[in-house]
Amino acid sequence: MIPFNVPPCTGNEMNYIEEAIASHKICGDGAFTRRCNEWMEKRFHAHKVLLTTSGTTALDMASLLCDLKPGDEVILPSFTFSSSATAFAIYGAKLVFVDVRPDTMNIDETKIEAAITDKTRVILAMHYAGVACEMDTIMDIAHRHGLLVVEDAAQGVMSSYKGKALGTIGDFGCYSFHETKNYSMGEGGAVLVNNPAYVERAEILREKGTNRSKFYRGQVDKYTWVDIGDSFLPSELNAAYLWAQLEMADEINNDRLASWQRYWDAFQDLAAAGRVTLPTIPADCVHNAHMFYIKCKDLAERTALISFLKERDILAVFHYVPLHSAPAGLRFGRFHGEDRYTTAESDRLVRLPLYYKLTTEDQDRVIKAVRDFYGV
Repeated sequence: MIPFNVPPCTGNEMNYIEEAIASHKICGDGAFTRRCNEWMEKRFHAHKVLLTTSGTTALDMASLLCDLKPGDEVILPSFTFSSSATAFAIYGAKLVFVDVRPDTMNIDETKIEAAITDKTRVILAMHYAGVACEMDTIMDIAHRHGLLVVEDAAQGVMSSYKGKALGTIGDFGCYSFHETKNYSMGEGGAVLVNNPAYVERAEILREKGTNRSKFYRGQVDKYTWVDIGDSFLPSELNAAYLWAQLEMADEINNDRLASWQRYWDAFQDLAAAGRVTLPTIPADCVHNAHMFYIKCKDLAERTALISFLKERDILAVFHYVPLHSAPAGLRFGRFHGEDRYTTAESDRLVRLPLYYKLTTEDQDRVIKAVRDFYGV
């Protein structure tokens, strides 16, 4: 069986985990956590990066920093993972879903402004497949209406928009280091705080509502409970695993990009004949090959293709069921405007196996199977 995903492992993970154990510091914010935070701050020119226990808790922290009140509204795409929505709904915010662009499957920036009301507080931009949303337009809308922008860049580590790393453009950015992501620590994530005014509170929220970070820096003589918060710190063991991959971030990125390009080249004739639709990478975007997907004619064809591949020991998968049609989406939100593309395009999309060190032999099997399905 060719799996859909294999969690990345570069070879130094166990050495670093043993080093963390030997240091007698395996809870959060040890040496490996600091290395990861500092690496991302330097590499992505981020003001402040804080590792978290997951991409979901990074979004939770961003939501808390937005200081939402019950009834406040958050505009977001329906084609995204549930974490993008629950991070805000859990604090009583109303979710306002808008349509996506069919080319990138990102939020349609031209639909946002019409969805704004006097209760709108936040725009969430989820960068699907590591391809950036149209951030200039989104930031302009946010600035004109006094709104905060949260970037769900869970899939976007090492991607950029007009030379800026995804996650560093809005007020807050959120990364995921789940095992399905390009860089992994099993479960983990990071919150990027791009506005210096929010850094101190971010540290407090992450440290269970205490000013412990200031205490360790010698800024206060004792630490105490000063705000709400939670335990958002990942274990040093997880951070040690991640550090081994950040050290080889470019190699992993280049390996994935090469596999992505081989798929792209292999299916050009199918796309030219109108049999499938391939991903679009806008000119201002540099992507990270987080996934490679094709779009079939419709849901029935997609179902048949997935079954065809499975019979040949190849695991391909579809993606999100649009949130606005899910039970919780109906409960916590509403769809503004017409669902022209969200449901129809999500029904067509199938993701092919793509991971670090995918062999050319296995990839050729996938390519041949897809082409056989279409009779070419």
